[in-house]
Amino acid sequence: MEFEKKLETELKLRGFSENTINSYIFYNKKFLEFCRKEPLEVREDDVKKFIAHKISEGANPKTIVLIQSALRFFYDEILKKGIVNLKPPKIYKSLPTVLTKEEVKNLIDSAKNKKHKLIVKLLYSSGLRLSELINLKVGDLELDEKIGWVRKGKGSKDRMFIISSKLAEELKEYLKDKKNSDFVFSGRDGKMSERNVQKIIKNLAKKAGIKKRISPHTLRHSFATHLLEAGESIRKIQELLGHSNLSTTQIYTHVSIEELKKVKNPLDEL
Repeated sequence: MEFEKKLETELKLRGFSENTINSYIFYNKKFLEFCRKEPLEVREDDVKKFIAHKISEGANPKTIVLIQSALRFFYDEILKKGIVNLKPPKIYKSLPTVLTKEEVKNLIDSAKNKKHKLIVKLLYSSGLRLSELINLKVGDLELDEKIGWVRKGKGSKDRMFIISSKLAEELKEYLKDKKNSDFVFSGRDGKMSERNVQKIIKNLAKKAGIKKRISPHTLRHSFATHLLEAGESIRKIQELLGHSNLSTTQIYTHVSIEELKKVKNPLDEL
């Protein structure tokens, strides 16, 4: 479809991530299927009806915001129609799930496969996003310096991440036998799929007896929270996570249960 190619080209030129490109194309296709019109024939009412339809189907506020962004990009940014004028719904900000240090240790210990163990360790040691982990290349690591580099991460920016001393040595050993792929963790098509890593974490959590609903991103949350509890500054954590706004990082000040436990209860002071 011509509109799809046009949309994909524009998204790539603006440096959007693969996930965003796929989501924007998907929701724009669904919208056209719903209203049965050509892009240039679409009106503001069509957008409103589609959004109302998705809400009635039970789409959550985050999905509605994503749909609005996808439609706004194509119809307002590219076609200059100015028809996506709905106010975005308020998104309920739930606190992220965080593992205790003991739970992280149990998760690592439950991995008998060397590669799976290294994946868990690296996610927790570095605070990498899942997409950053699967796109990580051997050349992005400086293991003698105990650091690595995310190339063109979120917002198309490079950033440094830290690696623990023990893990740096383990990765050196693991990469000695690495063949036929530039990716640190390779799969059938060069790099591992996101779904594969998600399944690994889910299965290990089950083995470790962790009842919380966790994902690869939980290890990123745990990395940030444990650093905060250890007294690291929120600014340093912001840099390590690659957050453009400090307000995004500040959610971890609400999650740090260990710090809250240290607060002296006023009743005990009476």
